[in-house]
Amino acid sequence: MNTLTKLSLAVSLLLSGSALAQSTLIHNLKGYTLEQGKLTQFSAIAFSGDKINKIYRQAPSQLQTQSPKIRVIDAKGQTMLPGLIDAHGHVLGWGLNLIRVDLKGSESEQAAVARVEAFRKQNKDLNWILGRGWNQVLWPEKSFPTAKTLDKAFPDTPIWLRRVDGHAGWANSAAMKLAGIDTDTQAPSGGEIVRDDKGQPSGVFIDNAMALIEQQIPALTQAEQVRVLRAAMTDLARLGLTSVHDAGVGHNTLAAYRQLADDKQMPIRIYAMVAADDSQFDQILAKGPYRHPGSMLDISSVKISADGALGSRGAALLQDYSDLHGHKGLLLYKEDELKALMLKSMQAGFQVNTHAIGDRANKLVLDNYQSLIAKTHTKALRHRVEHAQILQLSDIPRFAELGVIASMQATHATSDMNMAEDRVGPQRIEGAYAWRKLLGSGAVIAAGSDFPIESANPFFGLHASVTRQDHANKPVQGWYPGEKMSLTESLNSFTHDAAYAAHQETQVGELLPGMKADFILLESDPFTMEPQQLWQTQVNQTWVNGKKVFDIESGR
Repeated sequence: MNTLTKLSLAVSLLLSGSALAQSTLIHNLKGYTLEQGKLTQFSAIAFSGDKINKIYRQAPSQLQTQSPKIRVIDAKGQTMLPGLIDAHGHVLGWGLNLIRVDLKGSESEQAAVARVEAFRKQNKDLNWILGRGWNQVLWPEKSFPTAKTLDKAFPDTPIWLRRVDGHAGWANSAAMKLAGIDTDTQAPSGGEIVRDDKGQPSGVFIDNAMALIEQQIPALTQAEQVRVLRAAMTDLARLGLTSVHDAGVGHNTLAAYRQLADDKQMPIRIYAMVAADDSQFDQILAKGPYRHPGSMLDISSVKISADGALGSRGAALLQDYSDLHGHKGLLLYKEDELKALMLKSMQAGFQVNTHAIGDRANKLVLDNYQSLIAKTHTKALRHRVEHAQILQLSDIPRFAELGVIASMQATHATSDMNMAEDRVGPQRIEGAYAWRKLLGSGAVIAAGSDFPIESANPFFGLHASVTRQDHANKPVQGWYPGEKMSLTESLNSFTHDAAYAAHQETQVGELLPGMKADFILLESDPFTMEPQQLWQTQVNQTWVNGKKVFDIESGR
């Protein structure tokens, strides 16, 4: 075959995806992808429209890189990875965080109030001040905040500040007054009103009790949700995310997503989980799973929360909390109600993704999956446990046995290591954040971050998976280092296995011919840098469907 024939064949391959779509060749790169869990390398990629045509293991010829019929891009040695997928985030929450008080890292209750005061000076027209991110575990007293500290600065303006995990909220007296909360107010099932030593509501509300305050906050209009979602997705693309599984979406937000998909205004893919507590949940189930023809929006799963979070002691445990005798956490539904909800969702043809953090909640959810999957014959739907955080050792093999996916967030381990063992003790901690034990049992781990509880930056998750350290490289050997993942395993959990968890592994998650052209370009090579530096990785470009949706040079 002569040189001209070779060039003609190359051009033919590039154009095969679509006769009308522009063909692109990106070369001079260090490319990595996964094939059946094994890492492979390539030096160039060709795609037409939204589909990959060819992966070049060796550098293409000079003639191929100078063809006038092909858009040729010199990557100048940058590293290419498949687009990263966050299997558990909250997109509206991420967008709202861009316009609300950020309390992450506040070092005391007073410091948190000071941030709210500073925010107020810049936003004087707001009727309510909302925020998120406080964590009393990081404060000197390690105790919940109170309304009194907020009241000194805000006697009249209602304030509502969610804890970092989203499972507790802090209100001032003005907010409680609007909600009609007083000494006689009773917490709903699955919730708790924290009280002072005189029995008065202190200002902190846990899990289902948060609704007492939140139902007073004016809802966003659909137009406002469209703007917030668009801003959030644009920002997530900046971080290298090409797809997100949005964990718990109400009907108004689903309508906003559909509008964005119809208007072709979605920079990244969204796999939306319908919130089981939404007022129109039954109506959404009755319509069945929905996949937008543009392939950017999929609504075929549901999100159910079985318990609360560990930090607020709302996670449901089989035995008492090690640091609070007589307390075992909270189930957010009665056991028969939870099972009925899971059954109804399966019968409607939806994948069931159930939040479970404590070992009691995980056991209950796995028990339900065991009986209900057999009853409904829905193993192929790949039901999931969201978080799978504190597990009995005997429950770990059940994930692979049942075909249930462990949807886990690595940065939860490095954020929780300052209190997790205090909560559950030295024995139960052996089954906590147990990535290596789960992988060893044959389980599929779909990685995410649970943003905005944690940062949405996927390289923070890759770093935590590989090192089990914080960004100061502590502890030196990593926290329970026996549970570390290799970088290849971690990348797989953020690509192929996250795609698998959304039934999308034939479209995204790997860079192979016929798959979507979703990829990112990086300044440095994660496979050659020190593992402790992974979290500092800089994304230069993000591409979705063969289109650039973020470029660091333009800032958008």
